[in-house]
Amino acid sequence: MTRQRNMGITIFVLCIIGFVVYAYLLMLSEWSPIVLQLSVLMAVGGILGVISWIGYNMATSKPSPSSTVSDDKK
Repeated sequence: MTRQRNMGITIFVLCIIGFVVYAYLLMLSEWSPIVLQLSVLMAVGGILGVISWIGYNMATSKPSPSSTVSDDKK
């Protein structure tokens, strides 16, 4: 349990440090336009990546027997 707790504390501290560094780069440095552009690029890329993964899974999965539509017209 101690190893898991230490890993949790490490992740927590690294996230706080990462936020502080990101805030500094975004607000107080001359790198602000580049940091903002890269942030937006990564966010849009991540969203489109997830959507494309969903589309790929929909296109390549086999339909289950219960999801097929029968064309029984009476």
